[in-house]
Amino acid sequence: MNKVMAEIVAGMIPHKMTRNRWRGILRFGLLNAVRLKWRLRHDHTQPQYYLAVCAIAKDEGPYFKEWIEWHRSRGVDKFYIYDNESTDCTRAVLEEYVREGLVEYIPFPGYRRQLAAYDDCLRRHRFDARWIAFIDLDEFIVPVKDRTIPEFLRRFEAFPAVEINWLVYGSGGARKRLPGTMMERFRRHSQPSHVLNRHVKSIVDPRRVFNMIGCHEAARISGCAADSHGNPIKKNFREREPQQDVIRINHYAVRSLEEFREKQLRGRASGTKTSVPMDYFNEYDLNDIEEKQ
Repeated sequence: MNKVMAEIVAGMIPHKMTRNRWRGILRFGLLNAVRLKWRLRHDHTQPQYYLAVCAIAKDEGPYFKEWIEWHRSRGVDKFYIYDNESTDCTRAVLEEYVREGLVEYIPFPGYRRQLAAYDDCLRRHRFDARWIAFIDLDEFIVPVKDRTIPEFLRRFEAFPAVEINWLVYGSGGARKRLPGTMMERFRRHSQPSHVLNRHVKSIVDPRRVFNMIGCHEAARISGCAADSHGNPIKKNFREREPQQDVIRINHYAVRSLEEFREKQLRGRASGTKTSVPMDYFNEYDLNDIEEKQ
């Protein structure tokens, strides 16, 4: 079923979480769902990787090294990088990681390609990784109570997905791009309870989800997703208070003003035709608390 029909049919379901799940299932296709369930019952392939990351990016070349090295140091085994028509240094920066076998690089041109990239990643790699995290290049998974992300995930193997809250970081008043890594340069963030931090990103067991619903949640084959405290999720993420004490996602949504204006010019890999408005900068430029060294 195409996306338009899926939206129409799912829109008839009153409960929001059930509606979202069926939106994903219908977009995946009922016949495809039956075929997948049959394959899952018969295919017992052991995954090659414990934790992989999937991302789609456009002209994010200068940020890849820090992002990859951070996540590798926190236990990521593999990166599936979908390149949405980058014209900068993206391919050159990734080349050493491709040769090493850490990164699989997939050119992925076209408009509104984020969900298509996620679908493709699940189709290709459903049996290759125990977990796949779906995040962006301005998002860093930060385990707080554990040394690595796999240490955290081993407590969640009964769940089909884990939803992790944002902690939004602002520009810190920086107008120009300055030397240093993103995590060094931007150390002021929002109040943890800010409504924007209710947003989540998902780490999924690819054998137990059909696909992603937008960029935040997964359409599960069975079971409930968990929050970062290990509780089965019963409410949509917009209705839950943020949790950042066990694990969080540092979301560097705006960076400096200069970098945000560059983002406006290049557009987003998610496919928005219009430029990212300055209202977005003003909304996400949250600098309430300075991070401790």
